[in-house]
Amino acid sequence: MFRQLREDIQCIKDRDPAASSIPEILLLYPGLHAIRSHRKANWCHRHNLHFLARWLSQRCVRRTGIEIHPGATIGKRFFIDHGTGVVIGETTEIGDDVTIYQGVTLGGTGKDVGKRHPTVGNNVMIGAGAKVLGPIKIGDNTKIAAGSVVLHEIPANSTAVGTPARVVKQDGIKVEALDQIHIPDPVAEEIERLEEMIKALADTINR
Repeated sequence: MFRQLREDIQCIKDRDPAASSIPEILLLYPGLHAIRSHRKANWCHRHNLHFLARWLSQRCVRRTGIEIHPGATIGKRFFIDHGTGVVIGETTEIGDDVTIYQGVTLGGTGKDVGKRHPTVGNNVMIGAGAKVLGPIKIGDNTKIAAGSVVLHEIPANSTAVGTPARVVKQDGIKVEALDQIHIPDPVAEEIERLEEMIKALADTINR
């Protein structure tokens, strides 16, 4: 237990330049409190103490603003930076050395049963406000840009950006030019597709 706590503290010191001392991390970092609380809740969940597990989880939400379902599986050296608004669903699986920022959701789409939430590999970074939804896999050593909405699998060693998220770099090589102005608009694309269908139907009727 103490070795795990030391690892948790060290990973925060390594990844957060604002962390100035061990007492500060122990007392004032909500992400550390959230992951320590989750480990207790997860133990209760695995031992069929479901009410107690949920009670611990909800108490943590009130204290930290971070909601982690007791059923989620989380690896070593998990760092939640800032943390407010983070939500992690029941069947989420997270590897080692993962960092996520405030406002991140690892959630479901409402369309799946059983495994409903993402599987996140090792050494992944998920930026502020990003949403990763559904039983999809995020490969090792991947970066998800802030504000992205990820609905499909992202391969290892990638950088994904946008809504919906697209891979813009893989294995250090650019996949496509990153254009912050002309980001794909899925709503506009769907409207254009429907307009083309209506035109085709009108042409058929007028023949």
